Amino acid sequence: MNWAIVLLTGVTILGNGFKAEHKKNARVKNAYQEKEEVVTQLLTKQGLKANDLRIFLRALKEEKKLEIWGSSLKKEEWKLIQTYSICSASGELGPKRKQGDWQVPEGFYHIEEHRFNPVSSFHLSLGINYPNASDKILSDKKKPGSDIYIHGACASIGCMAMTDDFIQEIYIMAVEARNNGQKNIPVHIFPCYMNDSNLKRIQTEYPQHKSFWTSLQKGYSHFEKQHKLPSFVVNAKGDYIFK
Repeated sequence: MNWAIVLLTGVTILGNGFKAEHKKNARVKNAYQEKEEVVTQLLTKQGLKANDLRIFLRALKEEKKLEIWGSSLKKEEWKLIQTYSICSASGELGPKRKQGDWQVPEGFYHIEEHRFNPVSSFHLSLGINYPNASDKILSDKKKPGSDIYIHGACASIGCMAMTDDFIQEIYIMAVEARNNGQKNIPVHIFPCYMNDSNLKRIQTEYPQHKSFWTSLQKGYSHFEKQHKLPSFVVNAKGDYIFK
């Protein structure tokens, strides 16, 4: 999405100052005015509080869904806070492998602490660490692509556009989690809900991704069964190896 690269603010404020610093921005201040109560209600329904929150995002490309999961800081017990519809995401099922392929990445990522952008061309945006260790092995060595965001509006090439309305809620939860000390917010992006029947179906339709998706499903299944985030390393072939 090179044409949509936006100027990053480079804000990296530690501790409680992160939230205070971001709220100095007009868009973030407005988001809190419009959506803080909504977010508080969403958290309360799951027994969570903004000042004791970490989050995890899970995207399902085929279903065009972005799930926001939350947990307290001391106990890893993930609860589904909200499921948002992805308004726009380009490409087809399958990972991103080169600049300009229009693909939304697939794999295990995180929102980097320095890529909260309150002055995005798409209202508000959160940047993920594409290309990650796996992508650097499996994608085009010279031009793998970059600048992948979860952002507002309803138009995108290679990113996930959530609408300005939804991104305000997502951004607030991300700010709260970062303010609580969560430096890297996990973002898992899957081609679909990866149960066995879905995996078999998409592997038949896109056989070139069979091995890669088998690897992804292991991480997906770990969370489904245990509701705990999987630990993994990436081997020399670019495969995710789960511990």
